[in-house]
Amino acid sequence: MLPAAPQSQPILFTNATVHTVTNGVLLDSDVLIADGKVIAVSKDLELTTDPAAALATAQQSDHAQLINQAELISQAQIIDASDKHLYPGLIALDTTMGLVEVEMMRPSNDAYEVGFINPQLEAITAFNPDSEIIPTVRVNGITHAQVVPQGDGLSGQSALVSMDSWTIEDALVESKKQFHLYWPHVRWLSKDDDKRKEQLADLEHRVAKVFDAFSDGQRYLLAKQAGKIDKIDLRWQALAPLYEGNAQLFIHAQSQQQIEQAIALAKQYSFSIVIVGGYDAWRVADALAEVDAKVVYNQTLALPKRKDEPIDLAFKIPALLKQAQVPFALGFSSDWNSRNLPFAAGQSVAYGLTKDEALQSITLDAAKILDIDDMGAIAPGFKANIILATGDILDPMQAGIESIYIDGRKIDLNNRHQQLYQKYLKR
Repeated sequence: MLPAAPQSQPILFTNATVHTVTNGVLLDSDVLIADGKVIAVSKDLELTTDPAAALATAQQSDHAQLINQAELISQAQIIDASDKHLYPGLIALDTTMGLVEVEMMRPSNDAYEVGFINPQLEAITAFNPDSEIIPTVRVNGITHAQVVPQGDGLSGQSALVSMDSWTIEDALVESKKQFHLYWPHVRWLSKDDDKRKEQLADLEHRVAKVFDAFSDGQRYLLAKQAGKIDKIDLRWQALAPLYEGNAQLFIHAQSQQQIEQAIALAKQYSFSIVIVGGYDAWRVADALAEVDAKVVYNQTLALPKRKDEPIDLAFKIPALLKQAQVPFALGFSSDWNSRNLPFAAGQSVAYGLTKDEALQSITLDAAKILDIDDMGAIAPGFKANIILATGDILDPMQAGIESIYIDGRKIDLNNRHQQLYQKYLKR
């Protein structure tokens, strides 16, 4: 399973059902890609059956863009996509892709680090582009993944990676710095009064440590700007882009109390924040809007978190976020299990989202969460991350993915699962 070579020839998909995301669904349409970008999307790219005539017509018009487009069409590989679908590549948020190989084996799990305040740590340094898990996930249409460090407190920085690469440098997609803060919480409150008091006191202490850390980081930056730093502290030096508005803070929080505390932190320092989890985010939509916060909702297939809640509440929350006008994307917090991202989006269709909204939540909206403006759609100027399928991408049993392109490169869909399947067919 070798990474694909850079795109060397234009490709023209013809007669496809194109799920553009930005411009609805176009029937019997053509898509032209070249040099890793989408060049044109149209219901009828002019004279595609006679490229030479198209080029002559364009040259007569003396229109540079048309000439360039016609020249590309004349050189293109033609793929007849009649009765097939084109989708933008899916973006998996909040994963440990490439950090974990076998969950139960500590030597192959690089998702965690010791310590409560580690903003200087970068998950990408531990990313393994040769992971056997990556090909088994991308076969479901996931072309990119956000690689996120796990832990307590400030756990480090995440990065967006391509799911087909030789090296870390090849995989890395340029984006703003992304810091991750796991908001302190108590998983289960004890029924014993004394034990409960201890738990709550410890929780209060950990929340105070979070606020103290950001206070220390701000003072360090101010001292550095004033030229009064005697000793470099890598932790606070790494945090500087956050205070300067050149980074985002991803705050992992589920309950209303956690989210409100996170909003208070954002207000204090004017941080750009993303709530990851966001089970109760729809309940505090107005407060989130005050700080322009976004949400990565990762509980689509979860059970209720409270005894008195409807059994299907977690399924409905994407629709509730949409109704509350909270900017959100869907995530599936895992490594190998993130392959279920399109299924999770499909589940949300059964509980209030439209198909277009569900697809957007794992493509364009996911890119917007990361402040990336050229991924997640099939539109001119966007990266040519494209899925060719015979069915509905949100239904893994019917999707029928035939080929996947990342930056215009057709990637190998072979994987360990397929190899084992073929092996035991021959037993």
